[in-house]
Amino acid sequence: MASKGKEILEELRSVFLGKTLDAILPPLLFAIVNGIFGLPYAILTSIILSLSFGILRILRKQNWIYAFGGLVTITLAASFAYLANNAANYFIPGIVSNAFILLVTLVTLVLDKPLAAYASHLTRGWRLDWFWRKDIKPAYREVTWLWTLFFALRTTIQVTLFLSDNVDRLVWANTLMGLPVTTLVLVSSYVYGIWRLRKLKGPGIEEYIAGKTPPYKGQTRGF
Repeated sequence: MASKGKEILEELRSVFLGKTLDAILPPLLFAIVNGIFGLPYAILTSIILSLSFGILRILRKQNWIYAFGGLVTITLAASFAYLANNAANYFIPGIVSNAFILLVTLVTLVLDKPLAAYASHLTRGWRLDWFWRKDIKPAYREVTWLWTLFFALRTTIQVTLFLSDNVDRLVWANTLMGLPVTTLVLVSSYVYGIWRLRKLKGPGIEEYIAGKTPPYKGQTRGF
């Protein structure tokens, strides 16, 4: 049990390490400063913070792509808020991107090429044809359905709060359904995915590459 917990933590580190603050703190700072000092100061401080993260990543020779992407998103969001003089508009890019991901998950399910398989392929570099096996694909299809439900719920909540023009609730909803709930979804996806692959009794990726024949040991780590 302890080894499984350590394995899950290592998987989460590979996803989150060094990237979460870049995405979480600027919106939180925006909401706090907006409530105290007003929209112009909120926009300025959130952009400065996002830019600072990018500079820090470069100085530490860390991956700066996420910080740069965050800066672009923050600048775009701030532009929406400033032009409309409405703080709630700051969250339009996030809502649109979330709705887009929801659409993508649905399209991949309709095409029977589940998004979870592509995500794993891009993250781990495993051969794509392995994911499409009949004794492998169902696990990734079912996890993609889990992601679809998550993005549908998040999009519904975001749109509802946006239409009500409640900035504070929108910030906290985004925060809670950001790192905390996303972590829960990823852990659930990993645990369920590994369990489902074992039930399907397909080959592990290394067994598949080596051309092994049944009975298979199966995928014991990584999903």
